[in-house]
Amino acid sequence: MAKDSASGAGRLELRVLRQGERDVWYDTLIRAFGGVPEAAEERELWDSLTELEHSLGAWDGDRCVGTAGAFSFRLTVPGGASVPAAGVTMVSVAATHRRQGVLTSMMRRQLDDVRASGRSLAILTASEPEIYGRFGYGVGTFQVSTEIDTTRVRLSVPPGTDDVRLRYAVPADVLDVCEAVYARKVSGRPGMLARLPGWERLGLLDPEGEREGASPLQCVLAERGGEVVGYARFHVKPEWDASGAKGVVRVRDVQALDAAAQAALWRFLFDIDLTSTVKAYARPVDEAWQYQVSDIRRCAVRVRDGLHVRLVDVGAALEARTYQAPVDVVFEVEDAFCPWNAGRWRLSGDAKGASCERTTDSADLSLSVRELGAAYLGGVSLAALGAAGRVRELRRGALAEASVGFGSVVAPWLPHGF
Repeated sequence: MAKDSASGAGRLELRVLRQGERDVWYDTLIRAFGGVPEAAEERELWDSLTELEHSLGAWDGDRCVGTAGAFSFRLTVPGGASVPAAGVTMVSVAATHRRQGVLTSMMRRQLDDVRASGRSLAILTASEPEIYGRFGYGVGTFQVSTEIDTTRVRLSVPPGTDDVRLRYAVPADVLDVCEAVYARKVSGRPGMLARLPGWERLGLLDPEGEREGASPLQCVLAERGGEVVGYARFHVKPEWDASGAKGVVRVRDVQALDAAAQAALWRFLFDIDLTSTVKAYARPVDEAWQYQVSDIRRCAVRVRDGLHVRLVDVGAALEARTYQAPVDVVFEVEDAFCPWNAGRWRLSGDAKGASCERTTDSADLSLSVRELGAAYLGGVSLAALGAAGRVRELRRGALAEASVGFGSVVAPWLPHGF
C-alpha cells in the first residue's frame, strides 16, 4: 500500500479487479499512455483477453490510480519445453500518484501471486526499460528493426526457393492455416509464445486510424505440394515524388517452415511493384534475410530490447530448460525483491535435462536474479555479463562453462507484444 500524500485521504487500496470495474481501470491505463483512445476493435480485443483474476488496481477512494495485469502464457525455453509464465502487462500509475510506492506495491503483490500460482517465470515488454531492473527483470531477448532500400539491395536465395508457390489470400479466411504454421514454429525458438484461443486475433488487428495511409492488412501464403509452408502479413503505403513511385512495404509478420519458403516470402516483399522500401519491426536478430542481402548497410538495421525475463522460482525455472553443453555450477543468487530465491543453488544439467537444488557448497559464480533472467533464454551470454561486472567468477573456469551451457543455437525471440 502507498500513503496518499496528495489528498491526505489515508491509504490506497490495492486489490484484484472486480466485475464492472474494467472500463475505468482501462481508461486509467490509456490516460497514463497519453490519453489517445484506442479503436473500438482494438479495445474489444484487449477486453476479451484480459484475465480479471490476474488484474490489479490501485484505488484512491473511488478513483483508479494504478493498473497492472498478467496474461497466462506458455513460453518456449531452450530445449523446446513450453513453460507456464505470467505475461505482465497494462502497468501504469497515474501522474498524480507518482513517487508514492504504487508501482512497487503492485509489483510486490503481482510476483507474490505468480509464485502462489506455481509459475516460475514472469515476462514483460517495457515502455521504459529502466523501470523493471529493480524488480529483478533482465533483458532476455533482442529484436531487429530494418528499413531496406530495395532499389539497391538484392536477395540471394537458397536452392528450392523457386519451387515455392505464392498466392494472395484474405487474412481472416486463412487464419487457421497461418496459425498452424505458427504453432509448428513455437517449439523451435526460445521466447516464442504458444498462442491460446483468442490470441490469433491479434495478428488480424487492423484499425484504419493506425495505418497512416497504408493499405488494409494483406496476406500472401507460401505453398509447396499443396501444403501451406509459410505466410507473410503486410501493408503497402503508396508514395510518389517527381521521380516516380517510392511506396513502402510495412511487414507485420513472416513465418515459414523452411529456408526456401522464408526466402520466397522475403523476395516477394522486396519485389512488390511501385515500392522502394521494406520496413520490418521486431524481427529475430538471427533472421536469414540478413545473411542473404547484397548490402547490409543499406538495410538500416537497429537492435533494441525485446522480452524482459524474471525468474520467480530460480530452482524450477532453471530445471525447466536444457543446456547445450554439460554444466555443474553453484550460483550465489542475490534477490532482494523476492528473497526466497536468494542463496546458493547447484545447477547440474545437459541437453537431456537438469536439476537445480539448494546447496551449502561453495559458490562458483555470484550474480543477481536479474542476470539469470537475462541469460535464461540463451540470447545473452553470462560471459558478456561477467565482462560488464555483473557476474563474478569465484571458481576459475566456471564462467566459461556456464556461458556455453546457457547458450542457444537459435536466438530467442518474442514474436509479438502483449
